[in-house]
Amino acid sequence: MLTAVPLLIIAAPVVAQDCEWPVRDPDDQATYGCVRRFDDYPVKINQKDIVVTGALAETKSDSSYPISQITLGGNITRIENALAQAAGLQQFRRSDARSANPTSQGITLRGLGGNASSRAQLLLDDVPQADPFGGWISWPGYDTLQLASVRIRRGAGQVAAGTGALAGVVELDSLQNMDRITGAAYFGSRNSADAKAAILQSLGAGSISVSGSFTRGDGFIPIKEGQRGAVDRPAAYEQGGIAIRAVAPLSANTELQANMRAFTDDRDRGFDFSDNQNSGVDASLRVVNRTPGGWQWSALGYVQVRQFANRFGAIGAGRNSVSLTLDQFSVPSTGLGTRIEVRPPLGDSAELRVGADWRRTVGETNENFFFTGLTPGRNRRAGGGSDTVGLFTEASLDLTDMLTLTAGARADHWRIADGFRKEVNIGGSVRSDDRFSDRSGWEGTGRAGIVWRSTDIFKVRGAAYLAWRLPTLNELYRPFRVGADATAANELLAPERLRGAEIGADFEKGGVTLSGTIFANRLNNAIANVGLSNGPGNFPGVGFVGAGGVFRQRRNLDAIDSKGLEIEAAYTVNLFWVRASYAFVDAQVKASGNAALLDGLRPAQVPRHFANLGIGYDGAKVRADLSGRFVSGQFEDDVNSRHLGGAFTIDGGLHYRLGTKIELELRGENLFDAQVDAAIAADGVIERAMPRTIWVGIALDF
Repeated sequence: MLTAVPLLIIAAPVVAQDCEWPVRDPDDQATYGCVRRFDDYPVKINQKDIVVTGALAETKSDSSYPISQITLGGNITRIENALAQAAGLQQFRRSDARSANPTSQGITLRGLGGNASSRAQLLLDDVPQADPFGGWISWPGYDTLQLASVRIRRGAGQVAAGTGALAGVVELDSLQNMDRITGAAYFGSRNSADAKAAILQSLGAGSISVSGSFTRGDGFIPIKEGQRGAVDRPAAYEQGGIAIRAVAPLSANTELQANMRAFTDDRDRGFDFSDNQNSGVDASLRVVNRTPGGWQWSALGYVQVRQFANRFGAIGAGRNSVSLTLDQFSVPSTGLGTRIEVRPPLGDSAELRVGADWRRTVGETNENFFFTGLTPGRNRRAGGGSDTVGLFTEASLDLTDMLTLTAGARADHWRIADGFRKEVNIGGSVRSDDRFSDRSGWEGTGRAGIVWRSTDIFKVRGAAYLAWRLPTLNELYRPFRVGADATAANELLAPERLRGAEIGADFEKGGVTLSGTIFANRLNNAIANVGLSNGPGNFPGVGFVGAGGVFRQRRNLDAIDSKGLEIEAAYTVNLFWVRASYAFVDAQVKASGNAALLDGLRPAQVPRHFANLGIGYDGAKVRADLSGRFVSGQFEDDVNSRHLGGAFTIDGGLHYRLGTKIELELRGENLFDAQVDAAIAADGVIERAMPRTIWVGIALDF
């Protein structure tokens, strides 16, 4: 199935891409580049072949956000794990895309969890990346060889980013305008293999790039040792993808960017009937005009096509037997969107951006259940569609050299339509055939910020904001199971609405940077998986739940209150660097009615403390890094009855350069094999995240 990807990798073996945040060329204010270190000196990747590269420039409004810049590190560093450098950013579960169920891999910040849908917006070249049906992120679809930069803008009210950015925005930007053939091949523990390749070629004043990746592994046994039974086995995985990007100038200040990527992702969860398959194809066209001192604009159109399948098995007592309970054999979905933005010339002290966007999602789940052996007795189809159309504007004004004011507003009209759920006895009667009423409404997003600079090296910033998120089709229509627990969908969910404020300060001088932010958020109508009853029994929307299992339904809670602190620091001296980050999150559920039992409890899967510390050396021949990450305890469930312990892990890497084109790398994940609890079932059985994994590989750069 993935034969094309290994052939591409064999054809072009590769290199590590240590690419830091793009920097402005001081000699050309319209050109942006990317600095990385591979040889003995920094190399600017983007040249002056064309005037315009990438997206529109940053705005003064960005100065009011706390921003984290992410270093990708070695080639085998997965993007979802690299993002963990930003303390407080998390997925719903602690596992990465080698062992987690894809549906658990939404991302969020600032304790705004509740379920696995993303509450932070992920963008690749301005295109939203969340799964159009479920809101989770398909991490195997991203290749680090194609990325120039990764950064995180924390906080809500980011009007130009579209809807759903309740906690912040993660921005990925692609490389372009360079001549390079790169590749890497790594081998690791448990027969793991990871290979990547990329060809980036300038064509006249434009460029084209092609990259491919393939990774596989026999996997580890997810269940904690001592609790395993006869059904447990290693959770194997196989993932691959290809990405193509072309850039062509349309004029001296305008360029056309075309992107296409495709990926496949096959995982096993470590026992029979736990396999899942996730695949997708994305395409986009973006035109960017950056006329110096004049009108600037961008226009974007994109499509996302996804296919997902998943099976669930019920494990018997002692983990010595397993039976098929649910086969979600086809979950197709499509996302379509457009976006346009215009920036008029207003001089040096003021900026204005005005734009509009539209996004449509459609999808459905097709599943068999009520099995006798391997023969299903019933079938369920459920799904629908949603549309959002928004207008936004954002402005900034320098009142003095020391004081900048920013403000943004956005109005969205949303519509949820064509919702349905139908259940039939296979080969027999119709059990239910529901058609849900269409719904629509208006929601608003806004942000007001202030930045005060006492000097060029120190600033204080503050902001207040509003934001909202539409329920995903997954939350509205698709039930799911985790172990013995089952969760029903809810077609009547209301949009989530957030209001909040923050204040912070940034310091930068020489090799020292410091940043700190205090925030307070309230997420009204927070969508969570709310426990309603215990098994055994038959329950609407999910069927039978066995003894020890819990029946849940997605519900709108009154609110989640989240307050906290974020700190980041970095220090560079000569060839040495140190980076540290810490986040404290005090999140609490406000609930009444059927969910009153949850009032005052912590949201599921939300730790209180996050901390990271990394040190490194970047010499002419040798590079080395060592990082530690701590995440405090959290609760598996909404009633805070199942506790997942805190975890401290250490990763490290050693790179050795053989000349200027070849680099050897030795890297270790979770070096001391700490147990990282990822889930705990009703019977107390614990699932762990990735154990110690050692990699060795070679990278080449031509």
